[in-house]
Amino acid sequence: MQVNESHSATRTITVMAVLTTALIALAVACLLVGSVDIPAGEVWSIVTGAGSSNDAWEIIVLDTRIPMIVTALLAGAALAVSGLLLQTTFNNPLAGPSILGVSTGAGLGVAIVMLAMGGTVGGIFGQTAGSYVAIMLGALLGAGAVLLILIVFSSIVKNSTVLLIIGILVSYLASSIISLLNSIATEEGISNYVAWGFGTFSGVSMTQMPVYATLLVLSLAASSLMVKPLNAMLMGTRYATNMGVNVQRSRGVLLLITGVLTAVVTAFCGPIGFLGLVVPHVARLMLGTSNHSRLIPATMLAGAATALLCTLLSVMGKHVIPINAITPVIGVPIIIYLIVNRRKIQYFN
Repeated sequence: MQVNESHSATRTITVMAVLTTALIALAVACLLVGSVDIPAGEVWSIVTGAGSSNDAWEIIVLDTRIPMIVTALLAGAALAVSGLLLQTTFNNPLAGPSILGVSTGAGLGVAIVMLAMGGTVGGIFGQTAGSYVAIMLGALLGAGAVLLILIVFSSIVKNSTVLLIIGILVSYLASSIISLLNSIATEEGISNYVAWGFGTFSGVSMTQMPVYATLLVLSLAASSLMVKPLNAMLMGTRYATNMGVNVQRSRGVLLLITGVLTAVVTAFCGPIGFLGLVVPHVARLMLGTSNHSRLIPATMLAGAATALLCTLLSVMGKHVIPINAITPVIGVPIIIYLIVNRRKIQYFN
């Protein structure tokens, strides 16, 4: 028993070290790579506060690349953890913010606010504080509405596959409402919403960063406090209750955290797909465990690293590639692998 625990601890430390190293390397690469070539020495000089002889380079590094890196890091961690919480809460390995319709619900809330405001995207591409607060509230309400629907059906439907199908149907319904709104919106509104829907980590300015970062950091910290109920819920509702866990209250808190994480990322970055579904499985495979005391921090690191990888790939060419054009390329092969090898993967059993 002690040998197994020692091996597990060693593996966890190794995985954390690898993910942290990858995270740092990708962050540095995102600083150095972009549509504008800036010498590494100049980037280092700007980052360390020594300045640069080229004012444009300084603006690019300080006002574009660094906020983009922080935005991607937090968004990746948030989406990955929200996917992990949904998979455990609903006992479904294919649950995720995009699959269960949470992201689409948040997108519907954003669409209603954007189109009702005449097509402005507020704090994402605009300047006024009131408009981006409205966008964020719309995303929270939209995500909350979908989560409420899922809570209601989860108390009626016990089959996780059926619940997954319900989530997909809710997502389709929300998408159809978005299409209806676009059909009656102004040309400017449609253009702005389509641009927002591509997904980007470069839309959060330094003035908006405190709000964005604070909400995500607090929500991620709250998820770390839910280790005991999450581990108990892995063994089933009855076992969790016998362990003294208030399952109904814990589920409500977990879904509230998930809703905030998903809504904030969706409001500021657009509906980013696949990260919430794929990354928790990658973390489980790397650790070889479903113990959330180890899984949550590993999922945060893996999600942040994956988001930075997508960011790096999006800016390597002359033209910036939308994030949602990259995440399926990474996510789909992993999901297919998981489905094909489901019986062989220990944590599914």
